[in-house]
Amino acid sequence: MDIKIPKDHPRYESLVIRDKIVEGVKDRYVVLQGLIAHGRGECFDYLLGEKTIEPAYTAEKAAVAKMILSEHPVISVNGNVAALVPKEIVKLAEITGAKLEVNLFYRTYEREKKIYEILKEAGAKEVLGVGPDADKVIEELGSERRRVSGRGIYIADTVMIPLEDGDRAEALRRLGKFIIAIDLNPLSRTSQVAHISIVDNITRAVPNMIKIAEEFISLDKQELQKIINQYNNRKILAYVLRYIKDRLSSLAESQGLR
Repeated sequence: MDIKIPKDHPRYESLVIRDKIVEGVKDRYVVLQGLIAHGRGECFDYLLGEKTIEPAYTAEKAAVAKMILSEHPVISVNGNVAALVPKEIVKLAEITGAKLEVNLFYRTYEREKKIYEILKEAGAKEVLGVGPDADKVIEELGSERRRVSGRGIYIADTVMIPLEDGDRAEALRRLGKFIIAIDLNPLSRTSQVAHISIVDNITRAVPNMIKIAEEFISLDKQELQKIINQYNNRKILAYVLRYIKDRLSSLAESQGLR
């Protein structure tokens, strides 16, 4: 049964996002495990106050600078990404010069094809990693994510991995690729392994990155490289954890717990 969410509902935006994931499950391109992953991320978003905090925005700026400077940047797309930010991810790829590649842990051709169609409908000129285009193998991986496009992730110097994906982040980093993660869990293996960890909801992070990219695309290489050189992922993750700790302490004190 479809239930219309009233716009004055205090959890309106969160419920709309949940519904998009649920619709993806109904359309068979989001797996049930994607619902679990989304719920886990939503818990961390509560801890952050459901907003982009300063360390996340700093990471988003560094990520955009790196993508623009990279020779072969690739944005990996799974079912949750296709459900939540299809138009936005296509636009970010277009501005930064990145390629889009479908890469799935629970891989079926049906899911690949549906995600391909969603991205094409959202304006993508090219989508890699579907069917026979996944013609290369990442030997360091045992899952179906090991099958990648020889025109995409296989030759990429920078790979953006939206949403939690620790095994692949580790494997690609061992291969010398620069890893950008979007993951609301600052303690996940993905966040800990990535060169740049964006601890933000993807529904905020990608629109933020589009605006940043529109500004950064006119900067010269030296300015962009300076942004990257000044970035320290360990410090950013520490700032995020401290933000959560301080926010929880403040909330506890507001409830009379001192």
